[in-house]
Amino acid sequence: MDSGLLMRFTDLLDARVTTESGQVLGRVHDLRAERTSRTLKITGLIVGPSGFLERFGIGAPESGARIRTRDVVPWSAVIRADSRNVVVRDEARKRQ
Repeated sequence: MDSGLLMRFTDLLDARVTTESGQVLGRVHDLRAERTSRTLKITGLIVGPSGFLERFGIGAPESGARIRTRDVVPWSAVIRADSRNVVVRDEARKRQ
């Protein structure tokens, strides 16, 4: 991914997520990000059915850590992304 590419968070919401070999992981339901001095930097994509439910607090752990790690695809695994599709490395599925 080109780190100079600017996108809005809303550009990725509801995009279909697949691995490079074509396995469907789900849709982007939310994002994880870190604040930089001037903007937010995406660090992960929240995908799949449990990601959708946890976005609304359903099934969220009591600890307050709402999204479980298996629902997050690291941004570093993204090969390409646009408002309709996100393609991630095959090994991203193994991390979930």
